Amino acid sequence: MEITFEDCGKLRKGRYVVIDGHPCRVLDIQTGKSGKHGHAKSRITATSIFDGSKKGMLKPVDARVEVPIVDKRQAQVLSVSGKHVQLMDNQSYETFDANVPEGMTFTSGETIFFWIIMGKKILERSD
Repeated sequence: MEITFEDCGKLRKGRYVVIDGHPCRVLDIQTGKSGKHGHAKSRITATSIFDGSKKGMLKPVDARVEVPIVDKRQAQVLSVSGKHVQLMDNQSYETFDANVPEGMTFTSGETIFFWIIMGKKILERSD
């Protein structure tokens, strides 16, 4: 399972939430008071992890929202070929290919971090 559910009122700044099918990091949460017959509402502003676009969501505080499961792992760089890199997961010893993100360079034998979020892998520097 790649997602779990959590009450909207329990989300905090810096946590993750799924908005419009995109995993996002929460930037800001504003909670309004309940009205005479209504429920308190939360306005969530977040940024997409994959493309960096801003997303927003307005939900009642007691509504259940999707929260992505973030699996953080380490990998060893096996080879670098242009904009592609071959990695070996240090936990499962599985090898996989990935695209090198803009502004990053890797060398063979280096250990890096990567995240698995909703079936996609995101590479990070280990320093």
